[in-house]
Amino acid sequence: MTEDLCRMLVESFLGSSWPCVKTIVEKLASFKEEKNGKPVAMFRFKNGSRVNSTFEGNRFFLRSSVEYSNPQLTVEEVQGIIGARMLEACGNYFHDYGLHKPDANDVAQICEALKKPPQGPIIPFLLNTDDTEPDRYSMNPLRESIVTSGQSAFPAAYVKTESLMVDQQFVNKYEGTLISKSEAALVNHYLESAKNSYLDLVDAVKYAQMENLSEAFGIDLSLYALRMPLATLQAEAKDGLLHHIISETHRDYEAVKQAYDCMGRSMANRTTLLTVPHSKKGYGSKRAARGKIHFNEAKLESVSVKYRTTRLYPNAIDPDDASIAQAEDDFEVTGEKLADYSFSETPSSPQFFLYSLGSPENAALWHGIGAFASPQLLRSYASARVACSKGQLIKDLKERYEVSMEVPLQFNLAPEGMWVHPVHRNIDASIGCVENPADLARMGMKIEYLSAFK
Repeated sequence: MTEDLCRMLVESFLGSSWPCVKTIVEKLASFKEEKNGKPVAMFRFKNGSRVNSTFEGNRFFLRSSVEYSNPQLTVEEVQGIIGARMLEACGNYFHDYGLHKPDANDVAQICEALKKPPQGPIIPFLLNTDDTEPDRYSMNPLRESIVTSGQSAFPAAYVKTESLMVDQQFVNKYEGTLISKSEAALVNHYLESAKNSYLDLVDAVKYAQMENLSEAFGIDLSLYALRMPLATLQAEAKDGLLHHIISETHRDYEAVKQAYDCMGRSMANRTTLLTVPHSKKGYGSKRAARGKIHFNEAKLESVSVKYRTTRLYPNAIDPDDASIAQAEDDFEVTGEKLADYSFSETPSSPQFFLYSLGSPENAALWHGIGAFASPQLLRSYASARVACSKGQLIKDLKERYEVSMEVPLQFNLAPEGMWVHPVHRNIDASIGCVENPADLARMGMKIEYLSAFK
């Protein structure tokens, strides 16, 4: 069965997504291997323990992602991981052997490459955002204790596991649609050894599932990962890249306006915070935060922040079951604290379009932009890169931090080809709810190149 699933997916991918292979191979041909590119430190989990690794900065990095808003792997996340490996393995193969019409021998060799960890110039990796709420999408089996322990509006990076437990009511309600009994048992198993870190718990569970799936699909799925933005900010000195990005975008009225322009927003109300300051009570939910940016003429005077209890997002099975981020706090941050930024003094969560400038990616694989994900996020992401390349928004990125100003290649799991639960048709089903992985492989692998975001 193993080899058949891999072959099925490779043949489907080459048949439906050849323009993506062509695009990445042509990009590799002109890709300038900067010998002095900064090394990139990443990690993965093996048997519940973290394993670190460093990659040379001159590799071609392809981003995918999984969420910290639930410990169990979803069908959508699995498709993103496999899609990234398809793009990488086919890109590396046709880079070596030249673009040509694939035959059975090519498919067999690509399947062999997929059984092993990635080898070649393209390195697929997971960029996992650690500032999201721990039950953002109402699909976390720990949900009840996340709320009762007062951590529902915390960034995932701050959540402690000592008071968390699997919510049996959640498991009973959603067994077979969002979670399986074996996954609930797996979460329980790793809860005992999580050392009070929610992020480590989630990674331990997901990597254990990736290993099992690697056997089922005949594809090595244990990709290395990066946590951003909070883990990066915590590890940085004050002159680090993300600190520089936050300081530069809060310099004055003009700097904030340029960032707003990238988001396609007006400066009339100034209620979107470019970085959301965390409450001393631990809150950091961007959904629960209300803010306003205040100026004294061109000078950034202050940012006022209110945290209020807020409804988050429902899961796909019960639209009335939305999780809640419980928070209540009001405070102000002076403009100087942001214009001369120090995370240790003023912890905050920057917007994705800003902190993603610190990701090493040369290409990105999005999940269903246009149906399940926002095109606006991608527009602001691309606009920020273009603005920086023109010497606007944030200066010195290339000179001081070796950040490429080129907009990375943008790929997308095609909305019409998104994997869903074979019976319930939801993309947020846990992988443990799918009895036969062949049902997913038969859905094929269709990726599109988003050429509008060059």
